[in-house]
Amino acid sequence: MVLIVVVDRDGYKDNYDGDVGLIDAIYYATVTLTTTGYGDITPVTPSARLVNAFIVTPLRIGFLVVLVGTTLEVLANEGRRVMRDTRWRKRMKDHTIVIGYGTKGRSAVQTLISNGVKRDSIVVIDPRAQAIGDAGNDQMAAFHGDATNRNVLRRAEVMSAREVIVTTDRDDAAVLVTLAVRQLNPTAHIVVAVREEDNVPLLRQSGADAVVTSSEAVGRLLGLSAVSPNLGEVMEDLLTYGEGLEVAERPVLGREVGKPPSAVPDRVVSVVRDGKVHRYYDSNVSVLAAGDKLIVVRPAKETPWAERPGADEEDE
Repeated sequence: MVLIVVVDRDGYKDNYDGDVGLIDAIYYATVTLTTTGYGDITPVTPSARLVNAFIVTPLRIGFLVVLVGTTLEVLANEGRRVMRDTRWRKRMKDHTIVIGYGTKGRSAVQTLISNGVKRDSIVVIDPRAQAIGDAGNDQMAAFHGDATNRNVLRRAEVMSAREVIVTTDRDDAAVLVTLAVRQLNPTAHIVVAVREEDNVPLLRQSGADAVVTSSEAVGRLLGLSAVSPNLGEVMEDLLTYGEGLEVAERPVLGREVGKPPSAVPDRVVSVVRDGKVHRYYDSNVSVLAAGDKLIVVRPAKETPWAERPGADEEDE
């Protein structure tokens, strides 16, 4: 519009000095598009008035449409977000919060879903808009913001969460997030991924229940693959969901009580008794007891979290 006025400046009159220059054209375009219109610069020739009627006026209307439309969209989106958050808070309890929806976070979510956790009980927090969009596309509740901010954690109802998985990009952020989560929820089970082994004690002091060192785990897998390609292949198989072998936890069945771990149909790796993990060869778990849980390796075709087929035929 400034260009139109400059080109046809002889068709406009400035009531101040009579001449319309570049600065006057910028001023006229600004006040006209914003519908202010002081009238100090006016079109006086028929051609300038026609240009104003058929070009400038549609531009003014378009500007108003964009301005009002954008404002309404922002207000509508904010209103929908508030209503959605309100409905979500009413029904959400004992949910899982995943902080960081990058490669590690997505893999953790996929593992949770594959092991029976419902999508509507998983909440994602991430400071990146793209990650929030991806979580929404994956049919999960998502909150945009920095998880070191307690207000963001409160929006995600961290106080009533059962489990929190922290997969931030930086170890210092992971420490701050863990401290904030533990302060707001003293009973939640917190699992944290870190890059450096030196930060593991700090995270445990901050309140993490389990800490996974990503760089060390990858390095160990690389070393095993170099020493023995077959061993590396088996380890990769155990880490890959839906193919080959799976690692799972299940309760001891009634017919298995009183038997040694070797007598169980599954390949028992460890036995969990009174919250403590024992290796299968530990003499303390040489005989299975009621209430024990088994860490087993089984074929991927069997649902990892479920009891073995035929479990309903337990001995009375």
